[in-house]
Amino acid sequence: MAMEDEDVNAAVVATNNTQTATSKKGGDVGGSGACIDRQPDKVVHPAGLDQAAGRGSRSGPGAATGIRVLKRNMKRNGSRGPVTRKTRFGSRERDWLKGDTQRGCVCLYGATVDPQPPASGPQASTAPQTDLQLVLCSTSTTVEELCAQRDGKGLYVQLHGDLVRRLDPSERPLQILYDYLASMGYADPVRVQQEAANSDLSCLIRFYSEHPVNADQQERTLLKGVFSVRKGKTQLHKWAERKVILCGTCLIVASVKDSLTGKLHILPLVGGKVEEVKRRLHCLMFSSAGSQAQTYFVNFDTLADYQRWHRQASKVVSQTVSMVDLSCYSLEAVPEYLFYSQDITHLNLRHNFMSLQGPGGLLNLPRFSQLKSLNLSHNRLGVFPECACEILTLTELNLSCNNLHVVPVQIGNLQSLQTLSLDGNHLSSLPEELGDLSQLNSLGLSFNNFSHIPAVLERLSAVDKLAMAGNRVETLELCTLAIMSHLKNIDLRLNGLRWVKSESPDAASQVTQLDLRDNCLATLDLSSICSLETLHCQRNQLVTLTLSGSTLRMLHASSNRLTTVNIYPVPNQLTHMELSQNLLEYLPDWVCDCRKIEMLDLTHNLLSELPSRLLNSLSLRKLLVGNNRLQRVPDLLDHVPLEALDLQHNKLAELPESLFYKALNLKFLNASANALESIPPSSQSEESLSTLQELYLTGNNLNENCGALLVGHQNLRVLHIAYNQMLSFPASKLSKLELLEELDLSGNKLKTIPSTVSSCKRLHTLIAHSNHITVFPEILNLPEIKLVDLSCNELTEIQLPDSMPATLQDLDLTGNNSLMLEHKTLNLFSHITTLKLDQKPTTTAGDSLSAPTPWNHGYSEMSGQRNKLCVSVLTVDRFGDGVEACYGIFDGDRNEEVPRLLQCTMGDVLCEELQHSSIDNVYMCNTFLTSHRKLGMAGQKLGASALLCYFHHKPSDPGGYLSLTVANVGTCQAVLCRGGRPVPLSKVYSLENCTEEMERVKLSKAIITEDNKVSGVTCCSRLLGCSYLTPWVLPKPWVHTEPLCSQDEFLILGNRALFEWVSYQEAVCTVQAVRDPRAAAKKLCTLAQSYGCKDNIGAVVVSLHIGEDSCTCEPPVSTTEPRGAPPVPAPVTVTPGPSEPAILSSSSGIVSEFSSETSASEVGSEAGSTASDEHQSSGPAPRPERRCSLHPATTLCGIMVPGSGGSGTHPGLFQRQPSCATFSSNQSDNGLDSDDEAPLEGVISNGSKLEVEVDIHCCAFQLRSGSTESAQDFDLDKRHSDYPNGKMRRQNSVVVSATNGCLLAVCGREIADLKKSPSTCSLFGKKLSNGSVVAPEDSHNLIEVALEAPKKKSGYFNAPAQQDPEDQLIVPPSLEQEVREQLRGQSPLVSGSSLTPSFKEPVWDHPHPPAFPSNMVPGPGPAPFLQQEVYDTAL
Repeated sequence: MAMEDEDVNAAVVATNNTQTATSKKGGDVGGSGACIDRQPDKVVHPAGLDQAAGRGSRSGPGAATGIRVLKRNMKRNGSRGPVTRKTRFGSRERDWLKGDTQRGCVCLYGATVDPQPPASGPQASTAPQTDLQLVLCSTSTTVEELCAQRDGKGLYVQLHGDLVRRLDPSERPLQILYDYLASMGYADPVRVQQEAANSDLSCLIRFYSEHPVNADQQERTLLKGVFSVRKGKTQLHKWAERKVILCGTCLIVASVKDSLTGKLHILPLVGGKVEEVKRRLHCLMFSSAGSQAQTYFVNFDTLADYQRWHRQASKVVSQTVSMVDLSCYSLEAVPEYLFYSQDITHLNLRHNFMSLQGPGGLLNLPRFSQLKSLNLSHNRLGVFPECACEILTLTELNLSCNNLHVVPVQIGNLQSLQTLSLDGNHLSSLPEELGDLSQLNSLGLSFNNFSHIPAVLERLSAVDKLAMAGNRVETLELCTLAIMSHLKNIDLRLNGLRWVKSESPDAASQVTQLDLRDNCLATLDLSSICSLETLHCQRNQLVTLTLSGSTLRMLHASSNRLTTVNIYPVPNQLTHMELSQNLLEYLPDWVCDCRKIEMLDLTHNLLSELPSRLLNSLSLRKLLVGNNRLQRVPDLLDHVPLEALDLQHNKLAELPESLFYKALNLKFLNASANALESIPPSSQSEESLSTLQELYLTGNNLNENCGALLVGHQNLRVLHIAYNQMLSFPASKLSKLELLEELDLSGNKLKTIPSTVSSCKRLHTLIAHSNHITVFPEILNLPEIKLVDLSCNELTEIQLPDSMPATLQDLDLTGNNSLMLEHKTLNLFSHITTLKLDQKPTTTAGDSLSAPTPWNHGYSEMSGQRNKLCVSVLTVDRFGDGVEACYGIFDGDRNEEVPRLLQCTMGDVLCEELQHSSIDNVYMCNTFLTSHRKLGMAGQKLGASALLCYFHHKPSDPGGYLSLTVANVGTCQAVLCRGGRPVPLSKVYSLENCTEEMERVKLSKAIITEDNKVSGVTCCSRLLGCSYLTPWVLPKPWVHTEPLCSQDEFLILGNRALFEWVSYQEAVCTVQAVRDPRAAAKKLCTLAQSYGCKDNIGAVVVSLHIGEDSCTCEPPVSTTEPRGAPPVPAPVTVTPGPSEPAILSSSSGIVSEFSSETSASEVGSEAGSTASDEHQSSGPAPRPERRCSLHPATTLCGIMVPGSGGSGTHPGLFQRQPSCATFSSNQSDNGLDSDDEAPLEGVISNGSKLEVEVDIHCCAFQLRSGSTESAQDFDLDKRHSDYPNGKMRRQNSVVVSATNGCLLAVCGREIADLKKSPSTCSLFGKKLSNGSVVAPEDSHNLIEVALEAPKKKSGYFNAPAQQDPEDQLIVPPSLEQEVREQLRGQSPLVSGSSLTPSFKEPVWDHPHPPAFPSNMVPGPGPAPFLQQEVYDTAL
């Protein structure tokens, strides 16, 4: 056990048993503890500590300034244990930190740091680690002070593992750290202080005492060395040792060996050659370009040097221009050797920290005599570098994102300048001298602070595009644009534009492209712009739109409130028009007169009919009219070129009879969610000319007769005909669809899939869930089959071929209750990436006593047309100590790593945060922020949307109503069904949907691309991960708590793709019609796919059963106890950790270890139990009725009285304990196994087993011993309860297992040390390729730990005494004497031990029954106040 040395000279002592000590709670900084990347060998103490104290006080450089460096006394034994904040400092240091939240710890890393902890073992402990120091300081401590006290030259800071910046002497490192944490979302100063000392934070922000060395960066910026060199191709020149440098575009060869003092030979390499010399080992030939080419031979000493030089030189010679790219290298100056490359024309210094002064500073850039293009964007310059105005050869200058406020008048010197980028700064005006740049044709002013269009643009006649997106222009005067007659392309996105004014009929007639997206316009009249060709005005508040159609080609006006669109004259050049998500009730007449219209999007309007002329247009190729009110589609009169037709979500009862043989080019048809009873024939004759490839008919009233009508579409690749009324699919018809690749028959009434499906050789996806299929289809011989979903059917067996197709990746067989798979079958399925099977419940006494939960869940994940699944779900029906649950969904968009990490860790993080706070906003926010930190290096560049739902009782009333707390970032959403109506509980954090987030991102000067993505990466403003986009993208969640009531039916969780295609109301109606949560989730995903979703889809449905007063009780059911053979125990595994583990639900959503269902946070704690050998005629105890905190069950001293006990209910009030365990007695002299004797009140009996609830805060872990004869299985059923103060507390776990005839108890923390994390340890679970973790059958490592536990010499089972006054037992007065007698009757359980229960005299007239301290819990022996961490006894 690690001890804390009070002596300052030995501030931290770490041993191999640090885990035991660090798991204790304490008042130190960050009591929860966190591992650090490397063990610090030095702790730098502040001046506030007494320097004279301690035996090892000594004077030194630090003593003069009030700070000492004290070396750590490291004791190592084999592997090195984790170092936590508690073990870093002594008690005096921790007291100093607790004294003021403005104090803290800064971790200083050395120049070379391995971000991963070293491997454990003897080798890891031999070499001391010296590249990490812990510095205690305050927020007012500057870099200058720290450097002076440690004799350092400077400090550096690195964000998100990316660029490294030198800190200014006046900057304060601890304040920088605290500000960073505050910007993430931490609000409590104490928590900020704790998080600042957490080593996991180094992946987000890290401080260095020296500039870190990056070998790859050095290779790409500068290569040099002394090698054998020969000039020329002839043998006249001799080999000589010379200094050789490769920098920029040139090879530099010195005339002397070790210096550059003599003559330098410069060899330009752009366009030249670098070749291998085969006659010499490790020799390269460098040649310049041109007729006067020179050649140098360089012989390298090692193969590594040879390869490094060859690789870099090959890049240079392959360039067509003399360009040097030094972007993202954390440079403060360019390499001095670069100035020898005088042929450089393009220099990229983007994303550095360039300074003005110094040999390689910006002031020296004019030395490049031929420089044409200079990129200095993202360099935190603060001021415009006037030295750039001296490079008269420049034609392109990029100074974006540099916090510039003013452009100097010297900009007028750059007469050759053609492109000037000033985006992402703080500019509000431009100098008049800018108008002198006659050749300037591109000027970028986006995301600045301009409130009007700069007047200087009138003189810039060569500029044809006005790029001013993201400014503050609220009014656009078209007459101003008329003066600037050279401007043809206007970009005014995201300006808060409210008015567009026109004072003359021909104002701004020269403008051809106008972008007004994401503004606040209510009306828009652009009829004066007669040359307009393209207009973007999406996501405004437009009610009316008036345009000139003379030259109009493209119109994008979706997501407004338009009821009509006025265009005159008729736009005969119009080819593309988007009017989706408006309020159009009819289509304007001019639309049918457009002669060249090719694409028309009218989805999500109020259209009730379509003009016949529109559908018979000879130019229309794509028509989207889904989500309207259409009742019929006009007939086709002649052949039309229509290729894509979307008619979903209308009221169509039939399709035009001539649709397929008049529209011969039709390749895509979606008629889902209508009332179709049949489909039109493919042709008028037997020969069909149909080219249809994709057909979606989900959600209609089609029957099996439609199968015959599909035969003519022999080019069909995708067929979705789910949720219809099909009883069968004609076998002969299916065999003719030979090109079919994807088939969805879900939600019908099919009993079998025809064997002719084997004729579809190209079939790769078969989805047929929610049918009545009893026979597994013959699809395992298909050569390209990848995904098969036959869940929620009636399969009984599977006939397998001799070999499985190697292409099969996903097989879902859940929901087939009668399916039994043999081990041979499972072995054949072993290669499948994702195999989902039901976990067969085992009937044990422990299961029978576990109370059901007031909710059950089902979920579904579908990859769509992606080649990987980037959505993960978290489902825990039993969470925490009471009636609680936790559900979540995580969407990584394009990555699967972050969702899997969140799935495996976020539930555990929530458990930990609940120990620190009972305020919903606090613990939920901290859960997200901690999970963001725990993503580590994966979260630097990758991210995910996350949604977490937590069912619990109100903190202010733990025995009262249930509440639901929802927190989310990104686009995952939660919808509650209350009384049949959807109630959104989450907030969509996307730039398009959240105005305040858009403003926040704009104020932080992020570049938002035209598709509304931050830096072109993500449309979300809040994510977990993607830390390199800080401060634009933050991890702080939206948190909302909703009290639950009896009208709440279910909860739906879904990712962006689900609710993008399925509305809230449709999702609620869908689940109401299905009821079964798993089948409902399947249907939601299937519907989204049929409506057109191509992305990953995830859905979780949680069915709720809540009474009138939020009661979760279950009516008592009288059950006669059966007598028979004892239940057979099933070996299961529990995963205890630092906090009580969540218990896996036994609902229909559980799948076996082959599925991704059983995640790390779901592994349950159950154990089988058998009766004694003397009495084997007892049966399982009856399941107690489910009781809520409002109506607790009648109990006596922790002994539960079930409703089936045969006696009346006692009036005494029972206050449930924080955690209990049920133990069994193999004695028969307790008088409870007689048939003719009524069971004693307050005692659960099943004939030969006595079960008593004892407050021991334990969880069960069963192990199978090698000798089954001597092994005894004990059943420990973990109970849950709520605390009066609403705060969840979890005490030390005790794990009890039976092996070799002995009871072994292992502290839960020891197991936590073994498994480390549920998601990473293979000892406590098998990690599948999809990220899931399943429990193994046994663990020899745990047995070894159990054998090392200390043993007690007496006592059957001793519970740890609890000193907390909240852990109390309440005994009704009428049962006190019976409990005394019953407990005395248990004394023969263990010979030699006396049972003398000591009760306090109760005060029965108190309003509430008195409570007994938990240390007075009666048991088979005395229960003293125990302080040790492992409680154990031998049988």
